[in-house]
Amino acid sequence: MLKKRNLAFLFTLFLAVIFVLAACTEDAGTGNKSSDDTKDADGKKTLVFGRGNDSLQLDPSKVTDGESIYVTNQVYDPLVRYKKDSTEVRPSLATEWNVSDDGLVWTFQLRDDVKFHDGTDFTAEDVVYNFERWTTSGDFSYYGYMFGASEEDMGGIIEKVEATGDYEVKFTLSEPNAPFLQTLAMPPFGIASPEAIEKYGENFFKNPVGTGPFVFEEWIPDDRITLSKNEDYFGETAKIDEVIFRTIPDNGARFLELQAGSIDMMTGLNPQDIQTVEGDESLQIIRRPSMNVGYMAFNTSKEGPMSEKMVRQAINLAIDKDELIKLYEGIGKPAKNPLPPSIWGYNDEVQDYGYDVEKAKALLAEAGYADGFDATLHTFANPRPYMPQPKITAQAIQEMLKEVNINLEVIVNDWDTHTSGEDVSYDMKFLGWTGDNGDPDNFLYVLLDKDNANPSGGNIALYKSDEVHDLLKAAQTEMDQETRTKYYLEAQEIIHEDAPWFPIAHTTPPVAASKDVEGYIPHPTGSEPFNLLDVK
Repeated sequence: MLKKRNLAFLFTLFLAVIFVLAACTEDAGTGNKSSDDTKDADGKKTLVFGRGNDSLQLDPSKVTDGESIYVTNQVYDPLVRYKKDSTEVRPSLATEWNVSDDGLVWTFQLRDDVKFHDGTDFTAEDVVYNFERWTTSGDFSYYGYMFGASEEDMGGIIEKVEATGDYEVKFTLSEPNAPFLQTLAMPPFGIASPEAIEKYGENFFKNPVGTGPFVFEEWIPDDRITLSKNEDYFGETAKIDEVIFRTIPDNGARFLELQAGSIDMMTGLNPQDIQTVEGDESLQIIRRPSMNVGYMAFNTSKEGPMSEKMVRQAINLAIDKDELIKLYEGIGKPAKNPLPPSIWGYNDEVQDYGYDVEKAKALLAEAGYADGFDATLHTFANPRPYMPQPKITAQAIQEMLKEVNINLEVIVNDWDTHTSGEDVSYDMKFLGWTGDNGDPDNFLYVLLDKDNANPSGGNIALYKSDEVHDLLKAAQTEMDQETRTKYYLEAQEIIHEDAPWFPIAHTTPPVAASKDVEGYIPHPTGSEPFNLLDVK
């Protein structure tokens, strides 16, 4: 009797599953869309972009995370932008510029036909307003990183920004700054509407208003952000009518939605799924050029083992990097420097530590830790372009360090908690960086200079070297690239010896997309405006 009831139940369940699968197939199809399918009931052509994390804020001056910048790069324009496939600078809100012979005065001519999304006109005074806001707010991370600002000197090397005409703006610097123009092209330096900033006040971060190719419409936290085409954009008007950034935390679930056709593009593809995409006629893999680094930082300022150079060197020796790279499934190459090989100034003469457990044990013994010690490794839950499987990578390092008697506790945090900087108890911490402007300064100064020692971003190793600082500052003020290269080569040698990091990998992050997505060119900096792509 019991068996009959079980059989009847299973038969009913089987019919239910068949019904659901049929319904799903009818709704989702094969993942292929006709040109009519890309339009919604209102006739809009929509691109749905799937990602693992939501944006933190939509005020580009207050964030450094890629998920926020992906969105703000659509809404705001900086004075200059990068070309679509390189970090060479092209005009944007500024049409032309010149610099004085001493490198201290930069003058920009601005477009006279631009409106913000709220209908107000863009003028030179708006540029002045934005820079004054950035230098008085105290919470623009990138401004401090790139221009040497601090609580004591909020303006950093920028002494003055002034409107010298309705459509002309002049910057006066206290010292030459070689990457100045490249820096201004970074998405965080997007120009916002002063009227909107005044209107929304503290809530501006969720009501962004810029001049970019897309206009902000709606943000449902941890679900979606919706943007619409800016019909009056001064540049190339978008070919699509709407962009929806959907937050789908699980890689596998996100991939299933791509296969079903409910999203058009996705980041954070599990490396093992790349081959599946390549074998699917309705999908495509688009690889972003490598300009990044994933790493494990040591808390060099914490009293105890991590403050000892020999301990940090020993940990570098105790981890089998070749085994870790296997977790990247072909999208990663081993890193030995903070700077990726694609950036000029890379020091290829530096020799990686290699894998040598016995040598690691000897160094630990010499440092007074022959019996090992307990330590913590903080990691993040969801994948990043520079680290596709962070939890598994942390667990692999945990197992390897047991060989040298280091008992590692892995602490997994959500992205907000991981990057907040509120918890400074970590001994080791995963993070990574995608280059913003193609200049070595953007890696070495931002990530390892004592000016940027900060647990919430930048130099999370809290590494402070006067020798490295002097080299990096000299490189900033030197306008000759050959001389700058020499400074960077020397700085990388010192950093390698001091070992504030265990560098892990440089990646070519894959973007998986429907074959219907055309004209998409992923930028080396990690994000790009979507006005040039189309969904057929």
